[in-house]
Amino acid sequence: MIKYEEDTMDQFTIRQANINDVSTILSFIKALAEYEDMSDQVVATEELLKEWLFEKKKAQVLLAIEGDVAVGIALYFYNFSTFLGRAGIYLEDLFVKKEYRGKGYGKALLKKLARIAVEEGCGRLEWSCLDWNQPSIDFYLSLGAIPMDDWTQYRVTGDTLKELAE
Repeated sequence: MIKYEEDTMDQFTIRQANINDVSTILSFIKALAEYEDMSDQVVATEELLKEWLFEKKKAQVLLAIEGDVAVGIALYFYNFSTFLGRAGIYLEDLFVKKEYRGKGYGKALLKKLARIAVEEGCGRLEWSCLDWNQPSIDFYLSLGAIPMDDWTQYRVTGDTLKELAE
């Protein structure tokens, strides 16, 4: 994984998160879960995030900072497209605090991810969005994103995952 320097815009900075940002990352995860009415599903802890983000390095986080306040987050990881024969970036979470929305932070985070993808030769940048989240859908469409209506996402978790592994 390539480390990226900070990008400083007119009034804010986008930087890679570090281990000292774990509590901030968890607060964004909880805020996103609350927004999506899924707070009961959050089992992440600071310890788990330290392990999986910074020790095992299974995902990365960009933070948008205004002054000394973290206002937005993009949590992403690399996937692989067999058809393209190259890696891509999967954006797991994009979230901007309510009081900072409409100021360009979400777009700046996506642009930064797009630059990372292009610089690293990745074939695509992709993500999922809940069907009911029309403000986010409209935002993504305004950026030229194309919904993948012909694909259905599947998930196996918890006991079902353990049973499948047996």
